[in-house]
Amino acid sequence: MTAAIAADIDLNHSTERAKVSTVLTPNFYTTDYAAIDRMDVEPIRAEWDKLMAEFEADANSDHFDRDEGFGKAVTDLPPALKAEFIEFLISSCTSEFSGCVLYAELKRRAKNPDMRDVFGYMARDESRHANFLNQSLKDFGLGVDLNLLKRVKKYKYFAPKFIMYATYLSEKIGYARYIKIFRHLEKHPERRFHPIFKWFEKWCNDEYRHGEAFALLMHAHPELLRGRNLLWIRFFLLAVYATMYVRDHTRPELYDAFGMDITKYDYEVFEITSACAAQIFPFSLDIDNPAFRAGFERLRLLGIANEKARERGGVVSALKRVGYGIAAAATFARLYTLPVVRHAKPAQVRMAPAW
Repeated sequence: MTAAIAADIDLNHSTERAKVSTVLTPNFYTTDYAAIDRMDVEPIRAEWDKLMAEFEADANSDHFDRDEGFGKAVTDLPPALKAEFIEFLISSCTSEFSGCVLYAELKRRAKNPDMRDVFGYMARDESRHANFLNQSLKDFGLGVDLNLLKRVKKYKYFAPKFIMYATYLSEKIGYARYIKIFRHLEKHPERRFHPIFKWFEKWCNDEYRHGEAFALLMHAHPELLRGRNLLWIRFFLLAVYATMYVRDHTRPELYDAFGMDITKYDYEVFEITSACAAQIFPFSLDIDNPAFRAGFERLRLLGIANEKARERGGVVSALKRVGYGIAAAATFARLYTLPVVRHAKPAQVRMAPAW
C-alpha cells in the first residue's frame, strides 16, 4: 500500500467518524435564514457597533500559526490517551466547522448588513479554529475532509430562537472549557502533553465574543427571553450541560493526563457558563442541588450501560437499549422540573471575560 493510499484511508476514516450524528456528537444545522436576517439591532446599536469594531480589529488574526513543537508532540503518547485525544480533536474540529458552515450560510443569504457582517466575522473565526484542529489531526496521519463533510453530514433544522439559545450556550461553554484547561495547564505545564493547549487562552476569547453577539441579539429582541420561551431556555441549558457531562466522562485518559478530576472540571465549567449566561437569561440551573448532581450521575451511568449493550449487539441488547433510553428521558424530565436560581437582569448586557 502506498503512503498516498494509506493517507486517503485515514482521511476517510476520520471523516466517517465526523459524519456520525448522535446526541453526544456535534451536529450541523439549518434554520429560517430570512427570519434571522430580519433581526434588528437598532435597540442596542451603540453596543453592537462597539462589538463589530472588535470583530473587525481581529485580535487573533495571526494567532493560529503553528510552531515547530506540533509535529514532534504526537510520537510518545500512550495508545489509550492517543485514541481519546484523536477523538477530542475530531469532535472539536467538527464542532468548530459546524459553526463555520452555519455562520457562512447566514452571511451568504443575508441582505441586512448587520447580519452579513457579524456572521461573516464569526464564520472567519470558526474556519480558523477548524483548520487549526485539523492540522493537528494531520500530524497523526489523520484529518477530516471538511468539504466532503459539509456535503454529506446530516443537517437538523432549528427554529431561529433555538439557534439563538443553543449557539449562545455553545459559544459560552466553549469559552469556559478552553479557559479552565488553559489555566490548569498554565499552573501544571508538565501536564501539557500537546502544544495545542497553549493556544487556548486567546482562542477562547473568539468563542466569548461570539457569545456576546448572540446575547446582544437576544437583548434587542426581548420576546425571546420571556413567556413560554423561558421553558425552552431551561431545556437548552439542561441539554447542553448534560451532553457535556456524559461526553467528558467517556474520556478518562485525557483528563487523567491533564491531572484533572472530570466531575470537578465539568462543574467548574458549568459555574463559569452560568455566570456568563446571567447577562441575558433570567435564571440559571441550580448545579449545587444534590438532586441535580445525582441526576447527572444517573445519566452518565445509563450512557455507559447503553454503550455496553450496543457493543454486545443482538435482540436482547436492543431491548435493553430502549429501556435505557426511556430511563434517560425520565431522568432528564426530573432534572427539568428542579427549581432554578433566579436573578435580576443586569444593567449592562455585555461582560468581559474575567476567568
